[in-house]
Amino acid sequence: MSSSTSSSGSVVKKVKMGKRVEKMLKDKGGSTSGQDNGDDDPNKTPEPYICTGIFEADFTEFCRRNLLKDNEIPAVVIRPKPPCAQAPPDNKSKDSKDSNTSKDPTPDEGVDAANQEEAPPKTYVTKDKYAYFRPVVQVEMENEDKPTTVTEIYIRGWKIDSLMVGIFKQCWPIIEKLSVVNLWNVNLSEDVVKEFASFLPQCQNLKTLVIDGTWCPEEPWSLLIGEDSLLTSLSLRNNGITDKGAVMIGKALSTVKSSNKNLVSLNLSGNKITDVGAVAIANGLRMNRVLLSLSLANNNVSDEGAKKLGEVLSRFPLTHEEVVERRKLLSEKGSPDQGLLKSPPPSRRDRDRPGSVRSSSHMDKTDKKRDKSSKKKDAKKDKDDTTKGKKEDKWKKADTMSTKTSKGKKTSSKDKRVPESDSPEILEAINPLLEQVESMDNQLWIPGNRCLINLNLSRNKITDTGMKGLLLAVQYQITLLNLAPSPAMKGILRMSLTGNDVKKTDETYVKLQEVLLARDPYYKPPEKGEGDNQSLAG
Repeated sequence: MSSSTSSSGSVVKKVKMGKRVEKMLKDKGGSTSGQDNGDDDPNKTPEPYICTGIFEADFTEFCRRNLLKDNEIPAVVIRPKPPCAQAPPDNKSKDSKDSNTSKDPTPDEGVDAANQEEAPPKTYVTKDKYAYFRPVVQVEMENEDKPTTVTEIYIRGWKIDSLMVGIFKQCWPIIEKLSVVNLWNVNLSEDVVKEFASFLPQCQNLKTLVIDGTWCPEEPWSLLIGEDSLLTSLSLRNNGITDKGAVMIGKALSTVKSSNKNLVSLNLSGNKITDVGAVAIANGLRMNRVLLSLSLANNNVSDEGAKKLGEVLSRFPLTHEEVVERRKLLSEKGSPDQGLLKSPPPSRRDRDRPGSVRSSSHMDKTDKKRDKSSKKKDAKKDKDDTTKGKKEDKWKKADTMSTKTSKGKKTSSKDKRVPESDSPEILEAINPLLEQVESMDNQLWIPGNRCLINLNLSRNKITDTGMKGLLLAVQYQITLLNLAPSPAMKGILRMSLTGNDVKKTDETYVKLQEVLLARDPYYKPPEKGEGDNQSLAG
């Protein structure tokens, strides 16, 4: 009985002690537990996060704030590069080393060398199961030791939804050196493309955007090259773009009243663009004088689209809307000059009234006006003379200073001045509607687009009819360049036409290739001596 009572008493003591300990812990940790509960409150708004410019840290933090789990957050990795070619070993140094250290290997050394495992190849990297298919964000840096120097971002084979593009919207504008974004097979929706178009202009150094292998039924690609766009290169290959998207892209390139000012290269190869889309893009080149390279390779363009492109490259008549806009521009340009130079026509009353009948008061007024104007002219003349004298004094001082050299030798001031021919030319962007026009068949014709230097029309459905239109365009550009040379407008220098519905022996095709070969900036014609040597050697 005594043992049972003692054991029951100890149990009661333990229970009482446990309750006391719990009560003390509650009293001590009441405040801390209250803080923890407050932190875990889902309704409480988290503190705003300030971006650090380190893409990996910012991207991971924004993903966590958007309630993504750690295994759902795409990893940020350095983009793998092909292995560098190693220099071949020097045989002489190898022979000298072998001669200096020519010792027969011992049996133990031979066994150790045989048991050593071969080093893994450097041409690929092995990964765990399914790790290859997990989404990652590949980056390239100027300096891998500095994570703030991200210059290029690559995303391959996973969908970018509205949540992810919202995270990119917060991260990318902070990266100062980001210049290239390359997306492939990312399955974008119309809303995501609109979101991209809204914040990409905030990335000041982002100039190249590649979105390849990505289909979007609404085809809102023209939003990426709007008036606020800073992109200089845009690639939309293999996106299934039809004439619907091509028409919108053509309007984004230029209209009568607006034009894209930054895009230099546009790649639309591997899509479904027909003559309708090619004509729309050609119309976009009418008022655009910035685009240098255009690729419509591997589409469904035939003769109609080729002839329209040839027309825009040579010369074309202005439409009624363009004529009206041209008159507006000329009136705006000439309005201040007209107000200064041209006086209003005299009224009918003054014309009918003879000069001898004019009243004396009128003559007095005219005399006073003449006196005032003459005084103003004299004062202006005196002012011009004084300023001219000051300028001459300055030129004399400059001449005397320039004639004295550090060694005491005298040189003429004319040698010190830079000749006018050596001074750099300042090229101003001229509106095509203000160029010199030519009236023909009751229409106003202007020279076509001579800023485009590279056109890729390979693997289409162009026949010899379309080739004739392109040949006439190139010949017209050459003629115009010979008459009025312009360093900024040299016309087509390269045109790819392989894989079309025309024989390589076609006369027009052969002639066009010859003309283009002579215009290729990298083409070097064979010298006479080389041909003679080859004939003698043969």
